[in-house]
Amino acid sequence: MLGLTIRWSLADADPGVEQRLATFVAETSHARFTDMAGLRHKTWRCVPGQWFEGSYVFASDEAREEFQRTFTETADQSPGTRIIGCSPILVEACDIVAVAEGRDGFVAVARA
Repeated sequence: MLGLTIRWSLADADPGVEQRLATFVAETSHARFTDMAGLRHKTWRCVPGQWFEGSYVFASDEAREEFQRTFTETADQSPGTRIIGCSPILVEACDIVAVAEGRDGFVAVARA
């Protein structure tokens, strides 16, 4: 499987940025990526005060390459960059070795 990680540093971000990011994901970003062609799934992750990232799994090399290319071209104006106040510190393609679904199942929600 074809992964992509995009990470921003929160080290110098304003207080409360994590809540603003969570609100943006719940109100806007989750809907944008739900049912996106070429995307298997996206996970948003955050370690408060340290980093915020999007972790993607794509269906094809072409889908990942196109998304990475278009994101990289506009990264300085992306919503994450505008909210956090700095450009991503990492845009990295990777291979996803495996995904397991646990007994309690997968839940696709904007906010838990």
